[in-house]
Amino acid sequence: MREKRKKTAPLFVNEPPVRFRWGRRHSVWSVAIAFALAIVFFASGRVTAPSRGDNAPIQRGLASWYGRDFHGLQTAQGEPFNMNAYTAAHRSLPLGTRVRVRNLQNGRAVVVRINDRGPYKRGVIIDLSRRAAGDLGMIRDGRAPVRVEVVPGGTRVGPRPSFGA
Repeated sequence: MREKRKKTAPLFVNEPPVRFRWGRRHSVWSVAIAFALAIVFFASGRVTAPSRGDNAPIQRGLASWYGRDFHGLQTAQGEPFNMNAYTAAHRSLPLGTRVRVRNLQNGRAVVVRINDRGPYKRGVIIDLSRRAAGDLGMIRDGRAPVRVEVVPGGTRVGPRPSFGA
């Protein structure tokens, strides 16, 4: 059986009490708990977007559009914003990236170039120029559920070509 520690009288009045001595069993558990907390902390970051086989990120969420109030103002890329161009604002994609935005309500799609940062509204993943929003059929509603996927750099911006009548 274990021997009990004897309590000794403090030598001085203000002497701090004797601390609990950690045994091997306690240190193993403390390391295990710290390791588990570290895993939870680092694994609880943002979830990466699902992707196709060629590592093109795909996002789903709401899109909004911006136009007249920002027309002519400087974008994050340094060029003046043109509401009649096929451009968009995204929080994290690199500037100059081309993305295909598909309206999930009506199936329309358009390719835009990311040239600005934003949107700064909760729940919105991309801000489109007025022209891109018009091609997607979301001018009246202001917002629409969309699917955003990165396309190769050589892809021409603009509406998806419609084949057939």
